[in-house]
Amino acid sequence: MADKANGSGYVIVPRFPATDPQKVFHYTDLQRSKPTRANDPYEYLQGWGNRHQSEVIPGTLPAGQNNPQENRFGLYTEGITYSAFTAPRHANFSTYMYRVRPAAAHNGYTPLPSPNIENCFLSINPKVALLPQQAEWTPFPIPPASQPTDFVTGLHTLAGSGDPNIREGIALYVYTLNASMTPHHKSYCNNDGDFLLCAQQGNLDIRTEFGKLFLQPGEILVVQRGVRFSVDLAEGEKEARGYVTEVWGSMWELPDLGPIGGHGLANPRDFLFPVAAIDEELQVDWKIVCKINGTYHQISQDHSPYDLVAWHGNVIPYKYDLTKFSSQNSTSIDHTDPSINTVLTAKSRDPNTPLADFLWFGPRWDVASNTFRLPYFHRNSASEFLASLYGNGLGRSDEFKPGGGSFEGGHTPHGGFSDGYVNEMRIQEMGCRRILEEQMTIMVESSRTFLWTEYARGGCGTLHSQGTDPRAWDKLPDRFSTYPGIKDLLERVREDKEAARKRVEFYHDPRIGRFEQ
Repeated sequence: MADKANGSGYVIVPRFPATDPQKVFHYTDLQRSKPTRANDPYEYLQGWGNRHQSEVIPGTLPAGQNNPQENRFGLYTEGITYSAFTAPRHANFSTYMYRVRPAAAHNGYTPLPSPNIENCFLSINPKVALLPQQAEWTPFPIPPASQPTDFVTGLHTLAGSGDPNIREGIALYVYTLNASMTPHHKSYCNNDGDFLLCAQQGNLDIRTEFGKLFLQPGEILVVQRGVRFSVDLAEGEKEARGYVTEVWGSMWELPDLGPIGGHGLANPRDFLFPVAAIDEELQVDWKIVCKINGTYHQISQDHSPYDLVAWHGNVIPYKYDLTKFSSQNSTSIDHTDPSINTVLTAKSRDPNTPLADFLWFGPRWDVASNTFRLPYFHRNSASEFLASLYGNGLGRSDEFKPGGGSFEGGHTPHGGFSDGYVNEMRIQEMGCRRILEEQMTIMVESSRTFLWTEYARGGCGTLHSQGTDPRAWDKLPDRFSTYPGIKDLLERVREDKEAARKRVEFYHDPRIGRFEQ
């Protein structure tokens, strides 16, 4: 219903809160006064770059020091150091924990099979190989209910570059699971690098040493190196799927904004951190699966790893809702580079080139005038892995579905061949339009050359090994050669160039410009 406001001529159209996050244009359509979606059961601390602190029991944190002679409630002080002790302040990361039992109290490490994990992405490793052509995967399969699979057994490496042993590189994974870890008293710890989890299907209830976080499609979560966590299916969920990007020797950071100013893209206040929470059962047997140098080793202990009564520091897992992304775009002409959609970046040793960028492609306005608005044909120097979280996605074909993936290697020619590439090239009046509504695609862009695992190259059963059907390009024919009179025009160009060359050659005659002797 619409009416006029005070006879001013303005028509007021009531706006009601949206209820489906996957159908919103932006998070603000939900009209929430809280920083979380309605189904998120947890409270969070807010703000990127802070040294947060949290307590289960008020007054537990020691005042004025980190390691008191006696902690309240008989707790033990434990520190987790993420950076070098002497790292500059802006790069110094650590957290103090006050827990029921020290993490050192365990029964030792035992090797554990890890057939789905590959972390050596060096050319000498025969288990990994190049995919020189463009590649596309239909949705990665989720195991049937008859095959219980949790995060540990359902995590499959797809690709990567480098090796955690030299603390330099990146790895891509997909997780497919139908079972939770906590009921089996099972925890995970990645000693190699930082995990960035991106949910595609199914809500997850994630418990960490520092508290609980709720992760759902369209959200990401980062767990730092050395932090223990358990991945559970949220209430009512039977299966889940998503993507993981791991970086070695680097960390996820907010990109600099440059001329954009102080706000935009992923805003710091929208990153959420857990509040302290302890396990209801503390003295029970637990197993902690540790990924060390790309292999699994298991710890057994007689107490819960989730026993932090208080903590303070800046090595804390965090999450971010991608529907909050404040997109920037051209408001006059031309196509902005995809880097304008960077959510998080991880630096490399080259100060001018990142190791990895995590990008968002979601609903936004497209307003450029006199411009071919679709992604132009290009040969990007970076490797690009795309995945659709929901909706139609941005793949090259109709087979690019949520839960699958798409890849273009560095300098691989790519671009689209949809009807839009025909229609957009016609000179026409261009109006403002909303694009990518009710859909979201992510992209991991890396300066490294990816090598792919056996699982990605065929074991998953969803890789389309055949490249794009060449007939798809028939709708984008050679129009230049069929332009009327093009041969005569090119002949005239050649004649003009020859005449121009002869005119210039006159001035290079050695007889010109010298006096007779």
